[in-house]
Amino acid sequence: MTVYVALVRAVNVGGTGTLPMTRLAELCTSLGLRHVRTYIQSGNVVFSSPWSADAARTALEMALTDELGTPAQVIIRTAAELERSVSSNPFPDAEGAKVGVALAHEPVPAAVVGGIPTPGGEQVVAGERELYVYYPDGMGRSKLTLPKSLGPVTVRNMNTMTKLVSLTRDIPAG
Repeated sequence: MTVYVALVRAVNVGGTGTLPMTRLAELCTSLGLRHVRTYIQSGNVVFSSPWSADAARTALEMALTDELGTPAQVIIRTAAELERSVSSNPFPDAEGAKVGVALAHEPVPAAVVGGIPTPGGEQVVAGERELYVYYPDGMGRSKLTLPKSLGPVTVRNMNTMTKLVSLTRDIPAG
């Protein structure tokens, strides 16, 4: 069994993709995922499964697409991968709410950073499969737009990422 974190893209944000977290937990359990726990209302779920990350993502995307009636996208990380993303934060002294992590399926080329306009003085750093963004005025005020070339991404602030890492430690791998 592997402990995973699934981050559902565009759920309960701006009135789109409304999905109560109790329903998300039920869907995960119905798929056979174990030790399911959700965190806040933005589509974060921690669980254990014998499946590969790709198999878990595919199953979740299919179930969520059926539930929501629109194509769903899910980013999956193992507990260890998520912990590496948090420990690699290039802005460790910044407020966690002002550091966004844009998680992608594929590796993020470092060259993509140079093409991202930063209208509010944001700082952008490429990670392995994520972009880290420091928003000096906060995420809600920023006009920064991530490039479509990244493919599907979902953004969580560092406070949420840290909490999710903590929740993975409570999930048995076996």
